[in-house]
Amino acid sequence: MHGSPAGMAVFDTKLRYLYVNPALERLNGLPAAAHLGRTVEDVLPELDVDEDVMKAVLADGKSREAMSSGRTWATVPEGERFWQGAYHRLEEEGEVRGLVGVVLEVSVARHQQKELERARRYLTLLDTAAVSIGTTLDMDTTCQELADFVVPALADAAVVEVFPPEVGHAVRRPPEGVLRLRRAAMATGPGIPDVTGQFGDPGEYIDYQADAAVPRCLEANRPVIENLYSDEQLGRSAPTPHRVAAYRAIGLHSAVVVPLTNRGRPLGVLALARTGDSPVFTEGGDVVIARELAVRAAVDLDQARRYAHEHTIAKELQRSLLSEPQGPHPHVQVASRYRPAEEGAVVGGDWFDVISLRDGRHLKAMGDVMGHGVEAAVAMSHYRSILRAVAEDDMEPHRILTRLDEAVGRSGVDRAATCLLAVVDRLGGTCRLASAGHLPPVFIEPGAAHARVISMPVGPPLGTGFGEYVTTAVPCGPGTVLFMYTDGLVERRGEDIDVSVGRLAGLTMPASGLLEDLLDEALDRFGEDAEDDIAVLASRVHEGVPPLGDDG
Repeated sequence: MHGSPAGMAVFDTKLRYLYVNPALERLNGLPAAAHLGRTVEDVLPELDVDEDVMKAVLADGKSREAMSSGRTWATVPEGERFWQGAYHRLEEEGEVRGLVGVVLEVSVARHQQKELERARRYLTLLDTAAVSIGTTLDMDTTCQELADFVVPALADAAVVEVFPPEVGHAVRRPPEGVLRLRRAAMATGPGIPDVTGQFGDPGEYIDYQADAAVPRCLEANRPVIENLYSDEQLGRSAPTPHRVAAYRAIGLHSAVVVPLTNRGRPLGVLALARTGDSPVFTEGGDVVIARELAVRAAVDLDQARRYAHEHTIAKELQRSLLSEPQGPHPHVQVASRYRPAEEGAVVGGDWFDVISLRDGRHLKAMGDVMGHGVEAAVAMSHYRSILRAVAEDDMEPHRILTRLDEAVGRSGVDRAATCLLAVVDRLGGTCRLASAGHLPPVFIEPGAAHARVISMPVGPPLGTGFGEYVTTAVPCGPGTVLFMYTDGLVERRGEDIDVSVGRLAGLTMPASGLLEDLLDEALDRFGEDAEDDIAVLASRVHEGVPPLGDDG
């Protein structure tokens, strides 16, 4: 025993030291004499040794192994140490006399194992994050997914704050030297008291002084750790003085602010907080994984931000260009509706127009530019402008489409569009139609139980240069309603478009007789599950049309 490199000891039946070899003296940092007659707990109070294992060996004689950890009196680098121990019962002539313990330090191997376990946990977190964060193009949803993901895996509480959007929101200017962010999401663990109202709810704007952790984090583009032991430190970290009491109420003692940055552009911050008995944040470990999560989440947030930016611009542009058409004559009534797709979808290029012609005639147009976003909305405005330029008073609809197709090709507009034209002769009681890849119109006769979906030739979309359009004449007397629409009203995934369009035959005039009510009913009945923008237009010539030549 004396020359063994392993630490060895002999214990009596009361688990008191009887013998300690030189190797164990070195491990424990005490001479043998300081051990004798005393228990392990007496000699090494900061060492976690399972005495139940030693007692079990004494009781049944079966040798056992056990892991112990903690600190001894030996001078070693800071950090927890680990030992692997083996215990054997000593007997003499059938009488139990004590135990022999053999101890080897395995701190290096144990730390390596812990690092490996931590690395595996981090990889699992990152893998899970890939499918849990960024499931939509909505920025606030993405922020909430990030906050929910890190609690409780990395923190007891988390908030995500972002810069206010550049368009679409009127945000007051912060005072000079103050950073203003919008709280987009917040998550707290089950042990946190309900003081969320004191921290600022999602949607509120939070102001930070220049020396607070959040501005310093964004300026340096690196995590800022604050272990908050005093009210002075808490006050410096809190955006407002009254937050100090809230921080104390939840037992906040450690926080880290991680930047959310993509392609050199700061988007906001992820702030993590630990309370109660949770360990403080340090430069390594969980801060490293929080940084990696923030880097990945920032990519999703940037995509959501750019989508929201473009979506807002496209909607505003489309609304400004798609003005409510006016009746071309006092005896012609026109009503329209435009319904953008849900917030999760991209705005499209739906458009409509009404143009007054000579001799009691007027032109109605319904179109849909292919594609989505700002480019589609801009292309839509070009189509409307070009149509007004090429439409002439005595021109048939198919000739107007041909000229429009040629003019679009010369203009450089690179997006095709469908278009349905209807020239209504209110005096002659006819409607002449031509389609460039557009869905057929619907006619509702006065008092009819069902509507008529018009079967007509359909030419290629505009902007393709193929032409070959055909005009179809349909009776359209006083009181007949012409209903035009874009494919967002009827097109449904997994359903044949002819079946979808056929349902429009169920349209009837509401009891009020108002075109506005007809459009509202059509949107309610057919547009509820729409995945695209919807534009609808209804018109009719009133009864009692004045004689030819009367413009009044």
